[in-house]
Amino acid sequence: MDDFWVFGYGSLMWNPGFAFEERQTARLYGYRRSLCIWSSVYRGTEEKPGLVLGLDRGGSCLGVAFRVKGSAHADVIGYLRERELVTNVYKERIVPVSLKAGAKVNAVTYVADPLHEQYAGGLSIEDAARVVSGSVGRSGPNTDYVVNTIQHLTDIGIRDLWLENVASSLQRIDG
Repeated sequence: MDDFWVFGYGSLMWNPGFAFEERQTARLYGYRRSLCIWSSVYRGTEEKPGLVLGLDRGGSCLGVAFRVKGSAHADVIGYLRERELVTNVYKERIVPVSLKAGAKVNAVTYVADPLHEQYAGGLSIEDAARVVSGSVGRSGPNTDYVVNTIQHLTDIGIRDLWLENVASSLQRIDG
């Protein structure tokens, strides 16, 4: 089997959890990184859910594409499905991405399902910040998730102005 690509837009970018041959910055058109998934376990509770990242429709997303050996396909896809499809709020898709080096490749990624009960698309920056500011789950405060995500994005040379604006709003709320 030929090598294949995996596109990451959140924690997968800095914590892929699988071996890869190559890593490149890549852009996916038609989806944007967004705090559009309600989290009632890791970053919130049933009573006060938090928000985590998903790929939501519209715009584009700068992320990372990983080239993986074809011989690892079954293992890596199995791992990704276990990691990403726990509640089926994400849908596995093969999408075209543009690599920084100029090539276009098809990559496996996971996009938000707008019909799923955990989908929280369309929140304003202020509404997202209000949700994030008061939510804590098994993995800690939702604010830590947002701030750590921005830091990791910055570390690999990616800016996400929408997420940065959520963080700025958090600072005003938390005061």
